[in-house]
Amino acid sequence: MPQFEGNDLYIEQVKLSDIAKKYKTSTYVYSKSKIVTNFENYKKALGSREGLICFACKTNSNGTILKLLAKLGAGADTTSGGEIYRCLKADFDPSKIVYAGVGKTAEEIEYALKSRIFMFNVESFEELDAIDKIAAKIKIKAKIAFRINPHVDPDTHSYIITGKKGTKFGIPYEEAVKAYLAAKQKKNIEILGIHSHIGSQILDIDSFRLAAQKIKKIVNIVEKNGIKLEYVNFGGGLGVEYKKDQKAPSPKQLISELFPVFDENKKFIFEPGRSIIANAGHLLVKVIYRKISGGKSFLITDAGMNDLIRPTLYEAYHEILPVKMTNDKKVKTDVVGPICESGDFMGKDRMLPFVEQGGYLLITCAGAYGFAMSSEYNSRPLLAEVLVNGDKTMLIRKRAKYEDLLLNEV
Repeated sequence: MPQFEGNDLYIEQVKLSDIAKKYKTSTYVYSKSKIVTNFENYKKALGSREGLICFACKTNSNGTILKLLAKLGAGADTTSGGEIYRCLKADFDPSKIVYAGVGKTAEEIEYALKSRIFMFNVESFEELDAIDKIAAKIKIKAKIAFRINPHVDPDTHSYIITGKKGTKFGIPYEEAVKAYLAAKQKKNIEILGIHSHIGSQILDIDSFRLAAQKIKKIVNIVEKNGIKLEYVNFGGGLGVEYKKDQKAPSPKQLISELFPVFDENKKFIFEPGRSIIANAGHLLVKVIYRKISGGKSFLITDAGMNDLIRPTLYEAYHEILPVKMTNDKKVKTDVVGPICESGDFMGKDRMLPFVEQGGYLLITCAGAYGFAMSSEYNSRPLLAEVLVNGDKTMLIRKRAKYEDLLLNEV
């Protein structure tokens, strides 16, 4: 996390105020060392056990960040043909790319097969049929795992629960064995494993443990039917500490709980995203105006819900820090953006100094689902992104211009 040195807020060895002056605002800022540390924590937790750590690139698909993770040995968890394309351009080994998603199109399936990705996480019987037919047409055998919905309901936001009974994700638990028996009959399908992903921003290990135990029962039955499952893919979902009173399990705590559930010969796949990139990235914003209305204090910034949708969409909490520490009295403040909707806010009722006009704030822990979910709503150009490495900074995405808003119109 960013740290104060004296009155100045730093990322690694660089003042946030200097980044604001050099690159303007609003800007997403990432710490290279934090990304590396977070990924290495997963590798260390896996230890000598054979397996693969696939970064969930839906959380952050910046090419420079993807290239960094590819060099560290990461695989990629993808959810669209576009994400596969990005990962290939970022030099990911295609044999380390897995492809999930409930709505894979025929074009995406063919592209994935021709790209020689590692495997598909299949989520329905009709998808299995589609993959088999396309694989036959282009004469490339498709490697698959089934994504099984274990009917586990973790304690997280309802929008990001994916393993609960009745969601759109995966094969229903009670139909799992039937799915494997159906795949066994397909000539163009090679069964490699089993996959489960129960949700996101999960802070208790019990939900993961329960899902693993239920998946193990399926593995036992499937293998008794003569189908070997080489890989067990636990998906992602490990949460991070957005609030000071939250305590997130470490990758080591998570993985050490799951190891004993399965035989030593099973190879593990994990698909972390948020727990690698969330606390490595932050949104640097400028206070345009200050305002008191109806007895309430507002800091109006140059970043809107189009730049960071999480507070509006999920009622997500992000700690907000002044870039310059002052002795000014803290007052209950809403930090809002310029979008013409009342739902446009970064934080409500925060105890903050009444930051001067032109001063800067940092919306912390915004590296996951931040820029990745941004839009041009209100015809606002997309933001710049900057990577900090020690005392150096590098622009990794140019700030869009007004002309870019019309780029693809005809």
